Amino acid sequence: MSRIPRFLEHLKTGFTAEAVSAARFRAYAIKAEKDHQPNLARRWRSLAEAKDALAIEMLEAAEQVRGLAADLGSALSEERYENDILYPKMIRDVGGADGNEHTANVFLRVINAQKEHLRQLESLREESNAAEGDVAAT
Repeated sequence: MSRIPRFLEHLKTGFTAEAVSAARFRAYAIKAEKDHQPNLARRWRSLAEAKDALAIEMLEAAEQVRGLAADLGSALSEERYENDILYPKMIRDVGGADGNEHTANVFLRVINAQKEHLRQLESLREESNAAEGDVAAT
């Protein structure tokens, strides 16, 4: 039996489905741009924005958007988990097996990008602790 209520499980599943679709549609838009189809790219981006809005609605319904301190704490925890546990495990699982070196290299690039995300989040936390209002734009 799950430790969280069923409605939260459903909101999490719905959020994940919409967020994944939105990311996929943005990837399709980038491909359309590369293929010199700007109108098609705009249509994909518009659909991605609509999917993002649905994902955000479900995230808010699950009370996962709580304010700066809690949101930063969650974001920092997620980034650390992804950097320290998730992607290293995936690299170990695919490393060298059946020509999956490319996949392992993708995960290594993701980890490097994630390190920068973590740095930005830590900087944001420091700035927000020192700020009297909004943080500075980057």
